Amino acid sequence: MKSSAALPHPLTAYPDLIINFCPTGMIPTKAMTPHVPVSPAEVIDDACQALERGVAIVHLHARDQHGRPAYQGQIYEKMILGIRGHFPDAITCVSCSGRNFPEFERRSEVLELTGAARPDLASLTMTSLDFPTGTSQNAPDMVIALAERMVARGIKPELECFDFGMINAANMLIAKGILGKPPYYFNLLLGSRYSVPATARHLSNMLVDLPPESHWSGAGIGLFQLPMNTLAIAMGGHCRVGLEDNIYLGFDRSVLATNLALVERVVQISETFGRPLASSASARTMLGLERRPPVDIPAPREMSDAGKATVG
Repeated sequence: MKSSAALPHPLTAYPDLIINFCPTGMIPTKAMTPHVPVSPAEVIDDACQALERGVAIVHLHARDQHGRPAYQGQIYEKMILGIRGHFPDAITCVSCSGRNFPEFERRSEVLELTGAARPDLASLTMTSLDFPTGTSQNAPDMVIALAERMVARGIKPELECFDFGMINAANMLIAKGILGKPPYYFNLLLGSRYSVPATARHLSNMLVDLPPESHWSGAGIGLFQLPMNTLAIAMGGHCRVGLEDNIYLGFDRSVLATNLALVERVVQISETFGRPLASSASARTMLGLERRPPVDIPAPREMSDAGKATVG
């Protein structure tokens, strides 16, 4: 009698690798690293370079004209239309974080974008979480309200899980039908000071609790980015990479990374493993996302000065 259990990778074929690119985040500043993109033009530049190299998802955070975290939908709209004007199939994910903006109206404003500017994914952190700089407040009622608004707008929640309890919370909401239809997409983030440690054991244990019909990306905070990306590639998961999570290229913190360098490193590891990269179009199919119509914008793309400095 044949076993129903899947054979370990690579005896069971690896899926194509979905790279989730997080270029900005809420913490890195120009004072910390000149390479972090903060203006819409800079974000569009970095996103287009990463998409050219094979990423499938761009995870966006907005900044205001002073480089501070922002929530306004119009800033996200400019970035999404700029990216999708050059890469129509690009999967865009927007942040609904509660670290700086606890009010539902601010956190959900970006979910009201329509037409070509409507995002495909939106981040949903499943419970509250402490960071070295403060607390990300995610009360149960807030998480449910955001999830319901996402699903109602046709936006798939990107389930952000920093700990085992967050996966448990996701499973409870799935059982109640609040997180929409499968497949579900989890970002597993390890290595933050007050969350699950970034070890192979902890990552493996998190996977045990994921619901059926799930896809997951492995992310490491700070210096744990490369080890977690490598583990995820070896274990058949997907990757989240970018300056949002890690601004250094090496473990000695002597060289500041660029977004493109971090992407290139993951691509090289994937190529070594023989795992093809998932295009945005194929990732849409894997994640159950609809195809989006193209956006008409002038070409060729106008790069910011920062973008010009990193090309060629």
